Amino acid sequence: MVLALCVVLSLLTGSEPVALGEVLRVLFADDRSDAAVIVHDLRMPRTIVGICVGIALGLAGALMQSLTRNPIADPGVLGINAGAAFGVLIAIVGFGIGSFTGYVWFAFLGATLSTTLVYLIGSRGNDSGAPVRLALAGTAIGAALVSATEAMVFLDPKAFDEYRFWIVGDISKPEMTVVVQLLPFLAIGTLVALSLGPRLNAIALGDQLGKALGAGLVQTRLLVGVAVLVLAGLATAAAGPIGFVGLAAPHLARAVTGPDQRWLLPFAGVLGAVLVLLADVLGRVVLPSGELRVSILTAIVGAPLFVYLVRRRRAVA
Repeated sequence: MVLALCVVLSLLTGSEPVALGEVLRVLFADDRSDAAVIVHDLRMPRTIVGICVGIALGLAGALMQSLTRNPIADPGVLGINAGAAFGVLIAIVGFGIGSFTGYVWFAFLGATLSTTLVYLIGSRGNDSGAPVRLALAGTAIGAALVSATEAMVFLDPKAFDEYRFWIVGDISKPEMTVVVQLLPFLAIGTLVALSLGPRLNAIALGDQLGKALGAGLVQTRLLVGVAVLVLAGLATAAAGPIGFVGLAAPHLARAVTGPDQRWLLPFAGVLGAVLVLLADVLGRVVLPSGELRVSILTAIVGAPLFVYLVRRRRAVA
């Protein structure tokens, strides 16, 4: 119900007001009026991309938090978004690729490499794998990748115009072709993620008990890694780095469903879509003129939540 309301708000809200009755009429009519162009060519693709990106980020965050038992795990916090962004820049600068299907593979590769580095660094020492260590490692790797990305952009001015809009994290100018290209990746990542609910429930009881219950640890971790990389990679490739949705959505879902992963995962995906659409709608109206990017609004809400979670974990420890 909340997601449906957000979809309606997304179709209604913008610099050019369109009444609800007019939106409903043009949705189901072969019409090329101004209202139809606004709804079909601008707001509908934007809304669908927002839903896809939100579902992907919500699921990816829930998977990471569940597998690592780390309440601050998030594709952005652990450097996955920065790695995917760096991969996309390599595609743009090094190979002249400008389409989603072209650079999504580079996004996957960059996300894989950055995740590997974060876990190698964060898992060293006596306090290996601690949430704060992984967050610090992710912050360090993300900062290094951002610096390398900015240096490459300045060295190649031709790529700057295309890259500078994408890197902010935005869904304001999508096309239906991008929507069509997104759906297969989203379907694969979502199906794999939802199928892992029972295994993650078993692993949550402890590695040894999870093994006794038939949840293969290596296979489960591999499938979670594949799902997270597909979901976070497609979200970053389609909309740029949008942070903190993968952090907030699972916590909101957990407050509703409890720890059962069979319910938590789908709720996290839906709430991720709600957060992205709400941020997008607010971004259209919060400024007197122009729009505020989605990633800016999600960071405004997500950064205080991240600080709160870190401080709460420290107090519990």
